[in-house]
Amino acid sequence: MTRTTIVFALNRPRPIFAKRLLVCAVLLLSACGGGGGKGGRGDIGSGPLITQQMGGARQGVALNLTGAVTTLAGSPFSQKDATGAAAKFNNPTNAVSVGGNLYVVDTYHHTIRQIEVATGVVTTLAGTAGFLGFTEGTATGGFTDGTGAAARFRYPQGLTTDGTNLYVADTNNHTIRQIVIATGVVTTLAGTAGAFGGSTDGTGAEARFYYPGALTTDGTNLYVADTNNHTIRQIVIATGVVTTLAGRAGASGANGTSAEARFYYPQGLTTDGTNLYVADTRNNTISRIVIATGVVTTLAGTAGVVVGSTNGIGAAARFNDPRGLTIDSAGTHLYVADTDNHTIRQIVIATGAVTTLAGTVGAFGSADGTGVAARFYFPGGLTTDGPNLYVADSYNHTIRQVVIATGVVTTLAGSASGDGTGPLGMFSTRIAQITTDGPNLYVADTYNHTIRQVVIATGVVTTLAGTARVFGSTDGTGAAAEFYFPMGLTTDGLNLYVADTDNHTIRRIVIATGVVTTLAGTAGAIGSADGTGVAVRFRYPKGLTTDGPNLYVADTGNHTIRRIVIATGVVTTLAGTAGAFGSADGTGAAVRFKYPKGLTTDGPNLYVVDTDNHTIRRIVIATGVVTTLAGTARASGFTDGTGAAAEFYFPAGLTTDGSNLYVVDPYNETIRRIVIATGVVTTLAGTARFYSPSGITTDGQRLLISDSEDSLRVLMLIAESGTLRVMQ
Repeated sequence: MTRTTIVFALNRPRPIFAKRLLVCAVLLLSACGGGGGKGGRGDIGSGPLITQQMGGARQGVALNLTGAVTTLAGSPFSQKDATGAAAKFNNPTNAVSVGGNLYVVDTYHHTIRQIEVATGVVTTLAGTAGFLGFTEGTATGGFTDGTGAAARFRYPQGLTTDGTNLYVADTNNHTIRQIVIATGVVTTLAGTAGAFGGSTDGTGAEARFYYPGALTTDGTNLYVADTNNHTIRQIVIATGVVTTLAGRAGASGANGTSAEARFYYPQGLTTDGTNLYVADTRNNTISRIVIATGVVTTLAGTAGVVVGSTNGIGAAARFNDPRGLTIDSAGTHLYVADTDNHTIRQIVIATGAVTTLAGTVGAFGSADGTGVAARFYFPGGLTTDGPNLYVADSYNHTIRQVVIATGVVTTLAGSASGDGTGPLGMFSTRIAQITTDGPNLYVADTYNHTIRQVVIATGVVTTLAGTARVFGSTDGTGAAAEFYFPMGLTTDGLNLYVADTDNHTIRRIVIATGVVTTLAGTAGAIGSADGTGVAVRFRYPKGLTTDGPNLYVADTGNHTIRRIVIATGVVTTLAGTAGAFGSADGTGAAVRFKYPKGLTTDGPNLYVVDTDNHTIRRIVIATGVVTTLAGTARASGFTDGTGAAAEFYFPAGLTTDGSNLYVVDPYNETIRRIVIATGVVTTLAGTARFYSPSGITTDGQRLLISDSEDSLRVLMLIAESGTLRVMQ
């Protein structure tokens, strides 16, 4: 096996509109580490380790970590050129058709890919897969003009073509790039990389954009949905001259003429040569701009109303964050990727009549089929070759084909998450918590609504319970069970316990059989009631740990820590008061937390990641007394130090070896260590090694870490007497 050095920088993609920012933020900060331990100490490498199961980890030995990082399962990039389902994408967002090929913006890989439609063969046209900020001087994400693999992009999104060239909205570089299809040569047409947040009109590098999201062209001009400026821009391709066609930078709203028009995070564009059609994403409308006059009208949907999915004519229709747009060759129909409805819609341009072509509202997944039987998962960009639509099915990491005449949907390239070994064991776009019983790692694969098992010795990944992309609350065995965005996870060695977050319940899985039952709470019933079994109420619980007879729950939405007696299902509140957030130390109900998420235990104490207070708290279980071990409430930052002098930035998960706490500090992209006896905080690993890590646990020899924003990685810090054991 070969050693691979994986190093990440501190940049991350910026979500470019409010709703998705919230989703990403909630999921990013939801992880918590199983951990905690007590018992005899042992010397690594000097005989059998003396450990015991505690809090979802094997604990009792102070870890002697070397800081080496390797990949156990999943792929940090998951990009693979291949044919059909063997090819791998990571959040593709747009596609265009040229001749017999599709060109795809593979956003999280920072690349432009080519798919030969007839064969399904996928190759990379420009860019090199990789996340931002590899070791200085060898970065594979960034901003470089060049040819093919030598070019660099930064979270590109928009894509269009004039048949000879591709034009790319290089979103996080705030630029518009040009690629000669025949040669793969990449140049910058307009904007300046790193010139953040501007809206200046001008020529070439003088122009400024603000997270441009979508592109279309009439052959002479490019049109840009300058998303965070809430404007539509025009670029003369021959000269690079940039002007603002409609909207006013920084002013969001509804329609009007030219500068009086208002958009709200526009994300989709297409043109028939005379008109532009705009997916005005956060207005949940489809607008039309007469190019010659700049007059803007609403073709379908109503700005400012509650989102929906209603079919109808004009203002009676409803959308939910529409993004992708394309127009048929006759210029008579628009097709819309109605992203948060997980559907593809059709609009008759002459009448504004809206119907649903494929997918079912609210039923996301990855199923091929006809019409309402098909399933998509946040579909993004659209293009057409005439008889077919091609859909960048972003969260399924696939490219789908829709036959317009029949509504038949098939998968052209890529595959949704799957079981496998090492890099082939794919996870969803968000992993929350992980836990271990020693030989196995268990993963809350949140967006797949499943619980996965990873054999640590081999990297083999299987699904223990749930079915990918199927959400619900059904108890059952293995694939028959259903979860709804599970996040928290811990184990006592025989059972897994799951914080089934959006069901507001705590579930139990018998590891040997995969049988899933509900231990406490009622699916869909939100609240904060103590009691027994189904009478209990939680509010988005996200953290779990166990000392054997009891479970402890970070009841995140209630700002409390709850205790469940496993044998009886009796639930009480150990610390905090439901609905009352703050940062007060004290006892029991007098304590205040603010969205606590991570939990671990060493037996007599609980340790709490009090995420929105940027602190680590300690609870004496016997008395309910809460103190702050490290950090200062509301003082976010990145500082090592002792106790209150240390700073964290929305810490997520934690675990312990009995002597130290290990804390995932995701926004600082680091792993921090706290000496429990003294409160001394140091940085163990990170600063260009992780990409928004979330979950953490230990098998008694090493730390196991889920790197959740990149989401396809489970990382290890090896500690076997300084011996590096590579698992990929």
